[in-house]
Amino acid sequence: MTLNEGRRVRLTVDLRLAGQVVPAGGADPEAGAGFLALAAGAEGTVERVDEDRPQSQEVREYERLKSLLDDFGHQMPPGSRRQLEEQVESLAPAWTAYQERKLRLTVRVRFDNGFVLDDAPGDLFASA
Repeated sequence: MTLNEGRRVRLTVDLRLAGQVVPAGGADPEAGAGFLALAAGAEGTVERVDEDRPQSQEVREYERLKSLLDDFGHQMPPGSRRQLEEQVESLAPAWTAYQERKLRLTVRVRFDNGFVLDDAPGDLFASA
């Protein structure tokens, strides 16, 4: 399922949230400890979706050079084009490894009961 902002979702597992309770105003973080349980089936609306798959320098360079080759390669002198193709080829393994790495998707969901769950893994939710 693709998660998008504004989409209605349902929690697919029971969640137990434990930790420090901090007032929204950012007051004393030593205010106390808390425990909250959210039951599977709780529904809410996705407020934000964050995708995280960090890029290395090699991956960014591959994207830049590949774009340059695709856009302007046909206009380049043969020697320059060949050199650029070799650079792209040498960076291809880093690009392949990046593509195979699992995308980490987190969401912020505002439940109908008013609770907000932020930075939650996207696979905890199904379409409502």
